[in-house]
Amino acid sequence: MTAIVVVSFVCVTNVSAASWNGIEPFKTHRDDVLKIMGQPVGESPEGVMRFNVSGGSVQISFVNEKFVASKRLRPELAGAVLEIVLQHEHSSATAESLKLLTNKDFIRDDVRNISVFRSPKLGIVYTFIEGTLKTTRYTFDDAQMSRARR
Repeated sequence: MTAIVVVSFVCVTNVSAASWNGIEPFKTHRDDVLKIMGQPVGESPEGVMRFNVSGGSVQISFVNEKFVASKRLRPELAGAVLEIVLQHEHSSATAESLKLLTNKDFIRDDVRNISVFRSPKLGIVYTFIEGTLKTTRYTFDDAQMSRARR
């Protein structure tokens, strides 16, 4: 099922910024995440929330004041989602099945048995270990970052 969600997302990313399950970096805030996801199964001292989802888990981090200051962002972005990291426990998705090998929006980096496909334009990063999808990161894209600056 996770592969289906990811494949669906790849088709959608061409028309909007990276989002997952109705949660979008730089737009969705903590209260909205809790409405969508319910109570987290864990939360770090830094405020990163972890949820169990079908096929794995998801961690959602938020923009803090330090990030706003260092990137010279608009102050109202503090508290918005910064990044969504999906951990795929049983995915059978591959770079080939997601058509990443021919997608020019993605830059590929390989180190040993790990392949990373990232797209700053789309705000998404896929990590494959031994050819199988292990994590999907949804974050802001280049255009969102430009609009977020003061």
